[in-house]
Parts: sequence; structure tokens; C-alpha cells
Amino acid sequence: MPFRCEYSAARAQLLADGELSAARRGVDRTEEEFESIAAKIRADLARGLSPAQIADARSSEFRAAPSTIYRWIERGYAGMSNMDLRRKVGYRPRRRAAPAPTPHGPERSFSAFSALPEGEREAACEMDTVIGRAADRQCVLTLHLRCCRAQLCLLLPERSSSAVAAALDVLEAAVGKRAFQRMFGLILTDNGAEFSDWESLERSCLPGKGARCRVYYCDVRQSQQKGGCERNHVELRKLLPKRRGISFDDLEAADMAAVMSQLNPEPRPSMAFMPPLRALLAAYGDDGAALTAALGVEEVPYGELLLGVEAVNRARLERGADPLI
Repeated sequence: MPFRCEYSAARAQLLADGELSAARRGVDRTEEEFESIAAKIRADLARGLSPAQIADARSSEFRAAPSTIYRWIERGYAGMSNMDLRRKVGYRPRRRAAPAPTPHGPERSFSAFSALPEGEREAACEMDTVIGRAADRQCVLTLHLRCCRAQLCLLLPERSSSAVAAALDVLEAAVGKRAFQRMFGLILTDNGAEFSDWESLERSCLPGKGARCRVYYCDVRQSQQKGGCERNHVELRKLLPKRRGISFDDLEAADMAAVMSQLNPEPRPSMAFMPPLRALLAAYGDDGAALTAALGVEEVPYGELLLGVEAVNRARLERGADPLI
């Protein structure tokens, strides 16, 4: 039988696509150039920065999209791996439970909060607590300003409603009632026992009494309703990680200043890489400056950002205190 060839368009297309894919495989850089780029990426990853932040901050030194950096890491180029990406390997299965209504009544529910004008909701402050070891008495109160993504961290002597109210009293006394109402006039929090006494949270500590803010509560077991605060806890945990033997009872107020000075100058992709600290000062002007001065927050340059417990330990060593771990 004579030899006969048949043309298959589908098979030809697969072969052509394979050749195009093979041509794009690897890194379109010289070996020396890529080693230099990879060293900078590894150094920034070690400081807790994300590929998106690296791509933006290093754009004047090399051009690489965040997806390209993720791909280099996933393929293991230059010794990098997904183990360098904390969030990618840090998730755990979540427990699911049926939602229940908030015990604080419908007038303070998330539905009532959602009914407010959009401008008011976007200017709200999300409040939560972060705990260390189970035996620790101290904990950290976090206040997330939605409009500028700024994260404030206040050390509480105990996890109670009186301690939370006292921390808000300190903020109000530092910036004044008018500035407090401007920045923290609307607070969204969860149903933790430390937030149960809404009257003490709302009552002003300054002469003239009256209310300084209005408190609303998320639905039970619906923490995603204050997702900005929960997302910022991921950044906070870079500096105060779990399961590393860190006791929150060893923390001091100066440690919170060091933590905030690392978190708030961090460029955020969601804000076109503007640091929350600059957005806070731009949004609130002198009130924002008074707030950061009272809390000891400083702007750390990108090259000195260190999103790890080493940053807290370094600040502790400078003032003669023992490291956390």
C-alpha cells in the first residue's frame, strides 16, 4: 500500500501551541541579571513583603509583574519556594457554624450598620482583639480605620470591657473629643465579651460627658463583616506570630509603637501602594498627626521595613529590654 499522510488541524494546533509555550519557558534574563533580581526578591520576602509590594517598590531596578514573581517562586527558581510565602502555607481548615443574631439588639446589629449611608460606613473603624498564648493575661486591641487602612494596636492589661473602655479613654484624651469623633465616631466590632458593655465604650471621658462614638456589632460568627480588620491581622501576625512561644504578658507599650511603625508605612496594593500612614495623615491632617505622635508611630522607609518579630526584638534591644524570643 502506498504511504498516505492526513492533515489534522487540531493536532497541528496543539504542536504549534507547544512550541510557543516552550519558547516562553524559563526566565528572559541573563544568568547574572536574574541572580541579582532573585537576591533582592529573596531579601524582601524574608522581611515579610509580598510579591505585589516587591514588584512596585523594585520597579526602577527591574520590571516583573507580581504574577511573574509568584511563578518564579512556585517553580523554585534561585532556591525560592512557596514556603517563603507565609499566607500560602499558613491557612487552616475553618469551622463552620450556623449564624445567630447579635445579643445587642437590632438597633446595633450589622443590618442597622448596613443601612447607614455609604460614606459613613466607609469612614467607620473596625475593632477587635488579638491574643497570644492561652495563659496570657494581656492582649492587643486593634483599631482599623477603613478609609486609610491604618492599623492601631493598643496593649490591654486584660481582655475585659473595662480595659477596652480605658484604652479608648486614652485615645480620646490624647486627641480631644472632636478629633476622636472624627476618626472613631463609628465603630464596628464583634460580639466578644470585652466589647459587651457598649455604654462604657460610647461614653466620653472628657468634661461635658455625652457620647463620643456609636458602636455596632457584626452578626455572630460572621467576622468577614469586618474583613479589613481581619485582613490586617495577617500583617500583625508577621510581627507577633502564633506558636512561636511569644508571651503577650512580656509586651510593653513601646512594643506596640514599634509594631505600628512597621505596619503602617507598608505599601498596600489595594491603595495603589500608598502606605496607610501617609493616607492617615492626608485624610485627617493635624488630628492624624496628633494621633500618631501620641502613639509613637514613625514612618519607616521601605528599605528598612522588617515585617517579622525581629523588628520588635531590635526595638527592645535598643531600649535595653530582653527579646521576646
